[in-house]
Amino acid sequence: MAARRSVRVDPAFFDDLDRQLPAERGPHGEPSAHDFLAHDLLRAVETFAIAAGDLPFLFPDRTDHRVLIATGLFVARIAVVGRVDPDGSIVLVQLDIDRGDED
Repeated sequence: MAARRSVRVDPAFFDDLDRQLPAERGPHGEPSAHDFLAHDLLRAVETFAIAAGDLPFLFPDRTDHRVLIATGLFVARIAVVGRVDPDGSIVLVQLDIDRGDED
């Protein structure tokens, strides 16, 4: 079994989140950034911590960036990019959210 990796989040990741979800839940139950942080981010961090080596490469010729594409609890789909640092730890650097409500 592979060792559990340390995972941290780059400030740019939070910038991505703030651009894609509002701070407060919408009037019709639309998800907020808090919803994402409390549920979907924790699931992504856990996946990177235990299975980063199994995730696909973001770029075919670079092994230092991995991507997680998953369904969310509050959003339809997420894509999270993690950079593998030389010490083996992971830094989450990019977030793309598909809320599933756009036509």
